[in-house]
Amino acid sequence: MKYDLSKIMLKAWRLYRKTEGLNFGEALHRSWISAKAEPVNAERIEAAKQEAGIVEEVKTWSGWKDAGFEVQHGSRAVFAVSLIHGSRGDGKSYRASFFTRSQVQAVA
Repeated sequence: MKYDLSKIMLKAWRLYRKTEGLNFGEALHRSWISAKAEPVNAERIEAAKQEAGIVEEVKTWSGWKDAGFEVQHGSRAVFAVSLIHGSRGDGKSYRASFFTRSQVQAVA
């Protein structure tokens, strides 16, 4: 498998500058964990999406926020999946909830 080394190094530098008390070696380690988890997470999301029968675009709450949308009040997640979180360096999983495009509205 090929990795985008530039992206990994940029993420390591961002983590290093953002996190107080974190040395660069640990930031690089966390960045590598995240890079290795990306294909696994994408596979898990796609499998859960197919299992739920969703054909629309899906993102997490923060994913929609980053894209300039907000999840409508009272909307329930269409599915949730366990993903690997590499930014903390422990490689533990967390539960992420996903919302469809029809459940969000553009931020005014």
